[in-house]
Amino acid sequence: MSPNNNQVPFKGYAVTNPKAWSDFDVITFKPKNFEDTDVEIAITHCGVCGSDLHTITSGWGDIEPPLIVGHEIIGKATRVGKAVEGIKVGDRVGVGAQIGSCMDCEACKTNNEQYCPKGIDTYNAEYPDGVKTMGGYSTAIRADERFVFPIPEAIESKYAASMLCAGLTVYSPLIRNGCGAGKKVGIVGIGGLGHYAILFAKALAAEVYAFTHSDNKSDEIKKMGADHVVLTDKDGEFAKPLVQKLHLIISTRDVAEDFPIVPYLSMLWVQGRLIQVGLPDHPFPPIPGFAFTSNGSLFGGSKIGSKKEVLDMLKLAVDKSIKPWIEELPMSKAREAVERLKKNDVRYRFVLTQDLL
Repeated sequence: MSPNNNQVPFKGYAVTNPKAWSDFDVITFKPKNFEDTDVEIAITHCGVCGSDLHTITSGWGDIEPPLIVGHEIIGKATRVGKAVEGIKVGDRVGVGAQIGSCMDCEACKTNNEQYCPKGIDTYNAEYPDGVKTMGGYSTAIRADERFVFPIPEAIESKYAASMLCAGLTVYSPLIRNGCGAGKKVGIVGIGGLGHYAILFAKALAAEVYAFTHSDNKSDEIKKMGADHVVLTDKDGEFAKPLVQKLHLIISTRDVAEDFPIVPYLSMLWVQGRLIQVGLPDHPFPPIPGFAFTSNGSLFGGSKIGSKKEVLDMLKLAVDKSIKPWIEELPMSKAREAVERLKKNDVRYRFVLTQDLL
């Protein structure tokens, strides 16, 4: 791939009909208007995220086609703005689920840019000038340097890709909520996010409890490093032996129906936290007020992570030789990837490799 940006076309696999959510057509698109703080990237890999599926199926609301999804992006910098520091043409870099913010609010100034009220998603959003954001099932992308991450040489691109959303989405709440030696941490839902949560929680020296309804995953979950595998049920009986035993629970579950939230809260130690990172299409079931009073438990959420957390996460991955469990497909097989993801037929993350350049 040439460093001349004129030779990197902006085209990708787009959903053009919301009623045919897994049909992808190759389109050309207008990228972000290039600014001095921007980096242009020729994409080599893009992870397939549950967010992609929720979006193209209109589970999170109507979409305006054409739309290119994908926000676990790895590639090479082909053009670098004159104000950019620390990135040069030819560097291997990545982009995650956020591609812009105001840069000036308190959140942006305190390494909390993911919570900026004016944050811009990597796809299915708009820049202030009206340009529509398009994601990583494509040949190229432009982004402000704040949202472009240097990728350590020790991490292969196919492994780094899904770290930039799935990995970060669980790493940030683990770090912010005290995961570490001496802590007992529960992970709910062992899929793309959940398997990362096990890998990172174990790397941070926590005692890890994995909660799953799938007995056929137990051996794999143990290989990931979980100390305990707990089979769940709708009635919450699984929680009784663990009342007030856990310091933190990260829930990656993205189905709200029959979610036994109260039993999960009961397993938390005093002031323990249940942090929800999965985003179901439908509301959670009602939670009685008394569910919080027996242990002073807290129920909250988390959104991706900051650039600082991305860089720290990548360092941890290098230091602990962390590799996600992935399956590679050429980008032209995006339909197969999203349809299999819809069926939960993936162990545990798809990564698409470039075939349009």
